[in-house]
Amino acid sequence: MIVIVGIAMAVVGLAIVFWMLLARRLREKYAVMWIVIAVCVLILGLFPGLLVWATGILGVQVPANLLFALALLLLLGVSLHLSWELSHTEDEMRRVAEEAALARAELDRINLRIDQLEQAHRGDDSPGAQSS
Repeated sequence: MIVIVGIAMAVVGLAIVFWMLLARRLREKYAVMWIVIAVCVLILGLFPGLLVWATGILGVQVPANLLFALALLLLLGVSLHLSWELSHTEDEMRRVAEEAALARAELDRINLRIDQLEQAHRGDDSPGAQSS
């Protein structure tokens, strides 16, 4: 019964990831990570002996301990990856904000110059400014 629940959860997880990918709610680089996780869970659900075999190879006494250790490593990896993505995004946002501030300053400078030229032009068009 537990094996069937694990398999069902993996299949539902895959379906959700593919739906989010097709609906463009999840980017491909994140979808790949979740697809790999769901496929690994599916494989362990279909072949529970693999976990027992890996437990024996690695010298872990209880298969559940290995499963929890792998889950912890997975969560740490996801956390590290998201932290890296966040840092990259913050750098990009700062760069874009700096470029926008420079563009705004340049636009203000251009608008000031236009105003000065318009005032000078109006000064030339005044009745006393023409010498005929």
